[in-house]
Amino acid sequence: MMDMDPGKIWKHLEWLAAVPRFAESDRLEECRQYCEIELTAAGWTVERQPFEASDSMLNTLNGINLVARRKKTADKSQKATQKPVFILGAHLDSCEDTPGADDNASAVAVLLETARIIDQRLTAKDWDSTVVDLELVVFDLEEHGMLGAAFHAASCRQNQRLVSGMVSLEMLGYCSHEPGSQRFPQQLEGLYSDVGNFIGVVGNQNSTALINHFAAAFKSVADLPSQLLQVPNSGHTLPATRLSDHSPYWDEGFAALMITDTSFLRNPHYHQPTDTPETLDRVFLHKVSQGVLTATEGIVRRGLEPCLK
Repeated sequence: MMDMDPGKIWKHLEWLAAVPRFAESDRLEECRQYCEIELTAAGWTVERQPFEASDSMLNTLNGINLVARRKKTADKSQKATQKPVFILGAHLDSCEDTPGADDNASAVAVLLETARIIDQRLTAKDWDSTVVDLELVVFDLEEHGMLGAAFHAASCRQNQRLVSGMVSLEMLGYCSHEPGSQRFPQQLEGLYSDVGNFIGVVGNQNSTALINHFAAAFKSVADLPSQLLQVPNSGHTLPATRLSDHSPYWDEGFAALMITDTSFLRNPHYHQPTDTPETLDRVFLHKVSQGVLTATEGIVRRGLEPCLK
């Protein structure tokens, strides 16, 4: 059975992080086309979902999410269309002055490789019999307030979709084995290790089953420490836990997680020109990708209790 290929992950990461890919830029469109090509080649149907939104300064921005679904087989029955859906996503845009290797090319690279491998691990018959449909989303305008995720989450609620859960992959490649390399918000100081060598799993009050599922998947990967955090009130009392594309889904009432290397609490290159591939840990990123694949395949094959019906 095929596993994630660290070479392919790194190839995606380096290509995406060659130069900044900021909102509405030509480079962002090039990277969007790159993702479309890779997802289509892996057997997925990719839909562009354009949207218009305003950021916190009331600037109007135009974005495009990429939504990838498994190509339909002969089974087009009503029953098949009513499966719950699991959403796995990562934002593509970076800030203007950074190539964004960790933020968030690392996560998009894992998303693309997950798409390729899971399609090879499940046969056409497997896809027809899955308990849950899988939807992969490449989000736009995260750096302007999770605008692409907000659009997608609101659409899920408006269309009354049965969402088993959503996971945002947010910065997956920075690792340090040095004491003191990991910081935390004041409310969490002293509760976790200060060595930044773990992957974080962050959920809210609705996300217990999803947290436990991903925790078990990461535990199955050798030498990959993980730390779990479940926050009340959808993270409003701990704002750092809301800084990714999962938070709009929390606000719409869905179970959702952020999988993260903890971003600026660990990575000194966050939003800097120095956020480049050579600052990341290939071995750590590969281990995280294996956990993501294991968890995602498990949900698709066996299901997860939906948060809301």
